[in-house]
Amino acid sequence: MSLPETAIDNVHDVLKEHIPADQFNQVRDILYGGEVKELPIDTKSKQIGIENKFDIKYYDFPAAEEQLRKPNEVVVAVVQNSIAKPTTDPIDVQRSGLHDKITRIVEAATLNKVNVICFQETWHMPFAFCTREKLPWTEFAEDAESGPSTSLCCDLARKYSMVIVNSILERDITRGEVIWNTAVVINEKGNVIGKSRKNHIPRVGDFNESTYYMESKLGHPVFDTKYGKIAINICYGRHHPLNWLMYGINGAEIVFNPNATVNGLSESVWGIEARCAAIANSYYVFATNRVGSETFPNEYTSGDGKPAHKVFGHFYGSAYVTSPMGLRTPDMSRRNDGLLIAKIDLNLCRQAKDNWGFRLTQRLELYADELADASKSDYEPQIVKG
Repeated sequence: MSLPETAIDNVHDVLKEHIPADQFNQVRDILYGGEVKELPIDTKSKQIGIENKFDIKYYDFPAAEEQLRKPNEVVVAVVQNSIAKPTTDPIDVQRSGLHDKITRIVEAATLNKVNVICFQETWHMPFAFCTREKLPWTEFAEDAESGPSTSLCCDLARKYSMVIVNSILERDITRGEVIWNTAVVINEKGNVIGKSRKNHIPRVGDFNESTYYMESKLGHPVFDTKYGKIAINICYGRHHPLNWLMYGINGAEIVFNPNATVNGLSESVWGIEARCAAIANSYYVFATNRVGSETFPNEYTSGDGKPAHKVFGHFYGSAYVTSPMGLRTPDMSRRNDGLLIAKIDLNLCRQAKDNWGFRLTQRLELYADELADASKSDYEPQIVKG
């Protein structure tokens, strides 16, 4: 189901159109923490965007000038995109179509000097997990080190000296060919340096993902790259504050949140969660979500009383970036493919910690003891009865 013609493209544009300018500035400051300066987009990349039907936005997140540290600026991007071919096409055709689409978007990114780029959750395939069918969808699963999507990303990373976060359906060849929801991290030399996996698996409505893969056992790895310390909190993990917390404890400066989520489910909290995480943990968050509607060959139902259907829903895009001080960009489109770029100064992470003191006052020892107790089967909640 596509968005109706009357549906808004993003909240920011509606507010700007209908609120008087002086009041809009106040509303923007309350909702987004202030105004994020837009930067000029490379002319050639604009043309690539027009020809390939994707939007490009570029924003600036400076830090305060310091006396002893130079600015630590990097250019980071996320991608939101629809599938390229119908789900009835052969697997290799569907995947090749997405490879071609992503290649064009990465080309536009490098023209804007992007250092790090992250793709949406399982970007190389339709979000077929709703169907609970194994074939043909599990054929998209690939080896994290040498699969076709990883190989493409390694080539692009090497060609453009870019760190790439490649979110795929992984086939764990060395351990019984088990499937995982995985983000592969590739450095600017085109080498796989590690992977992170989805820590929390939804079992909500059509999101029956445990039919395909289970919760990660890799913990909360942070990857120390040439362009900063990055981590990946995949999709449903954004609903779990402790998940965000552990990436911060492990030293992340940038946390990517690649998603596949539809309107009517969690869109009302979309603009809040990543921003809250960035503030609480003093790092940047780049949140992205696939876009468009995906129709599958066979009807399916989730036993929730709803009629059988072939369309999962509308993935609402709406990628955004938020800083550790809570300043955030407007959302990208709810219906168009997009490349969202931000020039960020990593010095802001420490400045936020000094300014708000959340890390100073977080009382880990208190919660460690209480959580250890709460994890025991005989735990009794600390409730004082009147």
